[in-house]
This record gives sequence, C-alpha cells and structure tokens, in this order.
Amino acid sequence: MSYTCLTQNASSKVHEENPYGSPPVENDPNEKSASPDGKWLAYINRHNLFLCSKDSSQDMPLTWDGSESNYYGLSTLSWSPNSRYLAGYRFRPGYERKIHFVESSPTDQLHPRRRTMTYPKPGDLLTVSHPVLFEIGSRREIQLDNNLFRNPYELSPIEWWEDSRGFTFKYNQRGHQLYRLLEVVAATGEVRSLIDECSKTFIDYQPLNMDQECTGKIFQYNVADGKEIIWASERDGHEHLYVFDGRNGELKNQITRGKWVVRTVYFVDPVRRQIWFGASGMNASEDPYFIHGYRIDFDGTGLTALTPEAANHHIEFSPDGRYFVDLCSRIDLPPSLVLYRTSDNSKLMQVESADISELVAAGWTPPLSFHAKGRDGETDIWGVIHLPINFDQAKRYPVVERIYAGPHGSFVPKSFSASAEPLAQLGFVVVQIDGMGTNNRSRAFHDVAWKNLKDGGLPDRILWHKAASANYPWYDISNLGIFGASAGGQNAVSALLFHSEFYKVGVANCGCYDNRMDKIWWNEQWMGWPVGIEYSQSSAVDNAHRLQGKLLLIVGELDENVDPSSTFQLADRLIDAGKFFDMLVVPNANHGVPGNYCKLKLVDFFVRNILWQTPPNWNAASIEPLSRCWMRGPKTN
Repeated sequence: MSYTCLTQNASSKVHEENPYGSPPVENDPNEKSASPDGKWLAYINRHNLFLCSKDSSQDMPLTWDGSESNYYGLSTLSWSPNSRYLAGYRFRPGYERKIHFVESSPTDQLHPRRRTMTYPKPGDLLTVSHPVLFEIGSRREIQLDNNLFRNPYELSPIEWWEDSRGFTFKYNQRGHQLYRLLEVVAATGEVRSLIDECSKTFIDYQPLNMDQECTGKIFQYNVADGKEIIWASERDGHEHLYVFDGRNGELKNQITRGKWVVRTVYFVDPVRRQIWFGASGMNASEDPYFIHGYRIDFDGTGLTALTPEAANHHIEFSPDGRYFVDLCSRIDLPPSLVLYRTSDNSKLMQVESADISELVAAGWTPPLSFHAKGRDGETDIWGVIHLPINFDQAKRYPVVERIYAGPHGSFVPKSFSASAEPLAQLGFVVVQIDGMGTNNRSRAFHDVAWKNLKDGGLPDRILWHKAASANYPWYDISNLGIFGASAGGQNAVSALLFHSEFYKVGVANCGCYDNRMDKIWWNEQWMGWPVGIEYSQSSAVDNAHRLQGKLLLIVGELDENVDPSSTFQLADRLIDAGKFFDMLVVPNANHGVPGNYCKLKLVDFFVRNILWQTPPNWNAASIEPLSRCWMRGPKTN
C-alpha cells in the first residue's frame, strides 16, 4: 500500500507571500546550483547565467542579455532529473513603491528614526517574470512563447516531471480571473495549457488548507508522474475535486459533487485510487461550517463518512497513512481526541477527553449558536452570541459586534474555547457573525465581496441582529456597537458610514480605509485590477462625510501590514467634514496594536457611549490595572 500524506503541505500557512519588491539580484559566482548527476554547476555573474563543469575545466556563459533591468534568478533555477535541461526565471523589475515611517520613540536613542520599506499598492507596475529553458549538451536556449502567460501577477516555481519530458508552472494572471497550469515540453519548448480556471469575479489562488481563517482554493496532486492530475476547483459553484488527464489536459471525471465544499485534502492513495478529505456543509441539519472527514474513490464512488459526530473535526494522519487522530469539539462541547485505523475506520482508543467541570463551576457558560436568513431570504447566516457574566434572561443587555469580514476566511469560532470576551464581563452581549462575502461556503456566497469590500456582509448581519432581537427579549440592539481590527477595522468604519441607521458606536483598529492605500496582493485579489471606481465607492476616506455615530480610531505608527497613512487620511477627511471622533496613535506599535492599554481604551469607549457610564479614573493612585501589564504590546525592531 502506498500513501501520500498531505497534511503538512495542506496546512502550511497561506498568505505568507511577500511580493514587496522584485526578486533579489544574485550575482555571487560562489553561489551555485548543481545538476543532479553532479557534472555541472550553474551560477550568476553580471546578471547572466553561466555554466561550469564540476572539475572547472569548462566555464562558459549561457546568456549574454542580462542586466540590472533584465536579470536571471539563481534561486529559481531548476534542473531536469536527467540533468539534460536547466530551467529558471528571468526578471524585469517593476516599480518599487516605498512607504515611510517615523519611529517616534526608539528604545536605543533619544531622537526619532526614519524608516522605509518597499510596499507595492494596487495598480503599481509589477516585476515581470519569464521562464527560460536551456539544453545543456548544445549550450543553447530553447525559446518559450509567452502567449499563454502574457500578463502575470505571479508565476509559480518550476516543477519537472520525473521522466524529464518537461516541466509545469502555474500562471496567475493579473486581476486573478485566470489561473492556468502550464506545461513546457523540454525537447521543443512548446508551451501548452493543461488546466484553466476562469472566473468573472476572482480565483482564490492561495492553497487549500485546514485553517478556516486563512485559506484558498488551489490543490494539485500528480498521479503516476502526471499521467493524471487531481485538481480542486469551484467551477460548478462549490469547491470540489476533479481528475484530469495529465497528458492532454482533458477532464476525466468530477470526484466530489454537491452543495457542499471540500475544505482540505488529507492524503491520496494512488494505488487504491482513494482520497481522504475534509468537507463541510454535507449534513443539512448541522452548522454548514463543521468540518467532517470523508473517503472517496477517484471515480467519485464509495463516499464514506469518517466522523459522524455533529461537531467540528480536526484530523491528522500518521506519516505512513495507517492511522489518524480526530480532535472533535463544538463551542458547547469540550474536545475529545480519538485514534482510528485508516483501513477500516475502526476506533482504536480514546486518547483524551477534556474535563470542564471546574470551568463550569467557576461560572463559565458556552456561547450560543444562532442562525438567521440573509439578504436573499434563503441562505442561513451563522454566528455566535457570548453572554454577559451573571446572565439574567429577565434583563436587557446592550449588544456589541466583533467583526472581521476578510474574504480570505470565515471567522466565527466552531471549536471549543474557554476564552471569554472582556466586554461580556461588563454586561455586554458580544456577537460574531459570518456574513456573505466571507469564505468556506458556496462560490455565490463568496462573490459578494467582489469589488465591494464596503459590504462586509453588513446587510446580512443587520438581519441576523434583528432576528436575534426578535428571538431573545434580552437582546437590545437600540444602541448597537461594533469593533474590529485590520480588515475588521475597515468593516467597523463601513458599518458606521453606510449603515448609520443601525450601527451607532464603533472602534476601528489599524484598518485599511481605502483599498488603494493597502498592499497590492490582498486588495487586487478582492477589489480587482485595473483599479476602478469601485475602490472609491468602498473607500471610507471618500465617504467620511457620512459619519453619524461615535468612532474611535486606533493605529500603530509603525504598521508594516496596513499603511498607517490610511488611518491618518481618514482622520484628515473627517476633520474636513466637521466630524467629531476619537483617535489613539500608539508609538512604536506595529499592526494590530495589541496590549492591555488599547483594550482598555476600547472598553472605556463602549462603556461611555453605550452604557452611558463614566469609567474609573485609571490614573488614580489606588487603581493599578496596567502597572504590571505590557501596555503597548510588542514593539517592532
């Protein structure tokens, strides 16, 4: 039996890419790339590619056209397994936009320090990469036609077939509406498309993985050196698995199908032609975000459920694929860990079960799961309600929403956690909701975010709040609050600007308030390219005059994730519009502005503006809530 475990690859952290600048210029002749047979060494000198024999008896250039504006990348070089061919990338640098910071309070000197970083933004001219191919025996370059990859946002690393017949790479077209698996025939340089993914909105091009808060849709597994390709796609409106003929690119069959979504692939057995995967939404009576484990044959038959319990399941397989463990829990069900045998799905042992009796005795209560119909009147919108301490159903409690609606994930917790919402300890009901435009549901559900980040699922959230208020007499939405950070900061401000009749008080931390000001990869992914009027329509800066509620802005002066100028530009426009607001700029703080000081400012803001109460004088000598706390969170270096 032969297994290929994919857990580590599938769960690798996505959004790690850092396209903040061109690939490095590598001109050190001492850095070399060795051929598999050990006979040849490739290196870069004066921006050109050179080849020398292992015994140094031969040393010759393969290229002559390299320059600072047209250079070859050593780190991209990839030898064919038979050592007859060498492939890599040549780069034409784009525009390197810089953003600037003032570190007002350095720890190692008295005076401020100026800092600069490369930070491309939507619409900027990108570095262009082009694959190159050389035949070692003749020392000649085999020309590659770029007709199938003319406008790349990025090209993936080169991957050779084991038999050296050619190599593949993925073409992510700028605008993210075309994603293509390309093959280059080594002997001729012919470039052909094996698989095309097309969308009128966007291709979510990050890897498919188990992290509900940060996942994409791309999965590829090559069977028998590319004779067949297992591929994930949303082409039928839901994320499913397909088998393609790897020789001609024809679709052989759809493996999974239905109004549910594949969430991860655990491993593939190419001998038995079976796939073990995680999926959600298959059980109509459950929360559609609960992940269950399944097994299915390549031909789409033999679908077998592995985890029948109505809960969220996190599965990990042993390296040889013979066993797996299932960590199972819900927000109201403590976790249990069970060991299974893969071949027959038999339960071998209960590894661990959490005992929460002391937690319950201390007064902990689980959040409530609640769902209501969204804006279309058909789709269920799911969320959770964190109840106040010493909850009394006979009382009325003000509601504050904790929002994060980034389209790269879903954010309402599904598994058990003993953590508590600080605001709930002060008598607030705190809720989290996944509205339309977030990930891990259908394609149509996700597409709501397209060129429309101001939406944030807010129309669905408002209906959800109204349904909760109708269902629970204690649920008071008369003076609704909202808070969030990063994309959640943008969402919180959008709530106050575009739905001021409903949301009254907001706290926004390190948000991107104009998507033209933020990093290129995240914003072109959801707002599109070229930059259009939709960017202005979603801009809080351009719509600052709409503010009617109470707003607190928080920003770190050294935010390297979201350009802090976005916050300052919003503040500037609010002042121009005669709008009153509060603002906290935290010296030396990076993205997220963590720490108890900012948390306390948030809590005080809601206490003042929702409870209409005056917080304690935290500076009084008898009150020391922060004296032993890390007030700013970690500083950047």
